[in-house]
Amino acid sequence: MAAKKTIKLVQVGSPIGRPKEQRAVLIGLGLNKMGRVSVLEDTPSIRGMVQKVSHLVRIEE
Repeated sequence: MAAKKTIKLVQVGSPIGRPKEQRAVLIGLGLNKMGRVSVLEDTPSIRGMVQKVSHLVRIEE
């Protein structure tokens, strides 16, 4: 069985002053404070969420 790919996200930007949609995406990714780290399965839906807040997160693969 193949191991599932994961991506590691680190929040580097603050959600203060951002639209509600971007804050909701961060919460959906398991992030809400600067410096938080979340390890998620690498799926197209997660990649789409990351793309919406790419200016607030850093991907470490």
